[in-house]
Amino acid sequence: MLKVFVAEDEALVRGGLVALLELEADMELAGEASDGAAAVEGVLRTHPDVVLMDVRMPALDGIEATKRILAAGSKARIVMVTTFDQDEYVYRALQAGASGFLLKALAPERLAAAIRTIASGESVLDPALTRRLIEEYLVRPEPDARLAARLEDLTDREREVWLLLAEGKSNAEMGRDLFLSDATVKSHVTRLLSKLGVRSRVGAVVLAYESGLVRPGRR
Repeated sequence: MLKVFVAEDEALVRGGLVALLELEADMELAGEASDGAAAVEGVLRTHPDVVLMDVRMPALDGIEATKRILAAGSKARIVMVTTFDQDEYVYRALQAGASGFLLKALAPERLAAAIRTIASGESVLDPALTRRLIEEYLVRPEPDARLAARLEDLTDREREVWLLLAEGKSNAEMGRDLFLSDATVKSHVTRLLSKLGVRSRVGAVVLAYESGLVRPGRR
C-alpha cells in the first residue's frame, strides 16, 4: 500500500484529493494537514511514501515545509501542487528538494497514476511547464569547483541521459532515442543521480541548467 499525505489549506481541494485517494485499492491516506507546520509534524510522524504539498499555506508555506521535512531525514517524495500563476514558487521548491510538481488542473483520473510514478522513483513533470519555470526563474550561480569535479566523473552516455532528462523525457522516451532497454536507462539514471548528488530527476534537471549543460531556450 502506498501511504499518501495531503497538505492543502483549501478544505474543498483537500477533501477532493482525499476522496480520490480512497478510491484506489493500492493507496491509503497517511494523514492530512491544512497548514505547513502541521504538515511537517504529520509527515514526520506518519512516514508516508508520497506527500502532496500545496505551495501557499498559512503558518508555514509548502517550500519551507519541504525543507524541514527533508532536513529531518524523511524519505518521503514530496510533490508540490500548484496553479499556473504560482509557478515562481515552484523553482524554489525544487531547490529545496521536492521531487516534482502537479498542477491543480490535473484530471482526477491521472492523479493516481502520477502518484504511482512518483513513488516508483520517477518524477511527474509537464515538460513545457518545467522549461518555462527554469527559463524564467533560474539565476545561475558562479561556477562551483565541487560541481565541476562531479561532472568530470560522468561518462558520455550519462551526459546524453542527463540532456534528455533536462528535456523532460521519460525512461521509455530516452530508451527509444538512445536505443536502450528500459532497464538500462533506469540503471544510467540511478548512477547519474548518485554522481550528481541529487535526490531526484527534478534535481538533475535543475542542475543541468545551473551547471550550464543546457541553457534557457537551447541546448
